[in-house]
Amino acid sequence: MSDNYISDLGVGPMPSSAVFAAAVVLFGVIALLAASLFRKENKKSLLWVFLALSGIGAIGVGVFNSDYPLAHRPSALLAFLFGNLAAVYSYKMARPPLSHVFVVLGLIGLSALALFGGEIYLGLGVGGMERMILYPTMFWAVGFGAYLLADDCRSCEIKS
Repeated sequence: MSDNYISDLGVGPMPSSAVFAAAVVLFGVIALLAASLFRKENKKSLLWVFLALSGIGAIGVGVFNSDYPLAHRPSALLAFLFGNLAAVYSYKMARPPLSHVFVVLGLIGLSALALFGGEIYLGLGVGGMERMILYPTMFWAVGFGAYLLADDCRSCEIKS
């Protein structure tokens, strides 16, 4: 794990590489769908832009595995950078204490991205540091989605 990039899963033997590619593309498509829904709700918010760019990056990662670095690396940067920026920006839509948790998650991912770019891996290895970029975004996506669902249901009435 510490020696391998996440995207190494996309260059292994079939069918595992195809499963990885399909999963990453699907994740990107879902991010684009979420961006579209957020845009309908509030065109002035940057959250939909961040999600769309991250989704486009994820699709690029799935389509262009690491054997195509000229397309793969910028795609990964889009996915990582804008996914973590979305986490930071989402503080505007959430109430404390979760808004603070979302900012911290995004800042952890952005800090790890900066360290990764500077080839500073803090003993985690290249793969470990790359995961420190991705995991906060994934935790944010699950947490923010759950928050939005729960917040939406507060206005729901249970009728017997």
